[in-house]
Amino acid sequence: MEGVQLSLISKERLEKMASMEKLRMILDSVKEGKIVVLESGLTPEEEAKLIEMTMLEIDHENFVGIEVESYPYKEGFFSKLFGKKKGRLTVIGPANRLKTLEKKEDLITALVKIGD
Repeated sequence: MEGVQLSLISKERLEKMASMEKLRMILDSVKEGKIVVLESGLTPEEEAKLIEMTMLEIDHENFVGIEVESYPYKEGFFSKLFGKKKGRLTVIGPANRLKTLEKKEDLITALVKIGD
């Protein structure tokens, strides 16, 4: 059966992982052609580090990069006070298989290419 593998990762699992462990898991999954959906998203620092790591591992024949989209974070009192901002839901996939078509405050529409 042909298809795309999705990894839906819970907030609880992500909270148990160190930042670099989380980023390595995401990047390894995407390099295998999987689409990764994170329930709690990444911090801006983690997202920047993921992009940096991706740029170092680009191989134009096998891995062309990633596509990353997150719902915007809604600021509450505590996030303003403590400055911790994360995306609410993040979708990450190989750039040659995942294309964001539309992004709104509460909707991400993406096209996933099946096959090569």
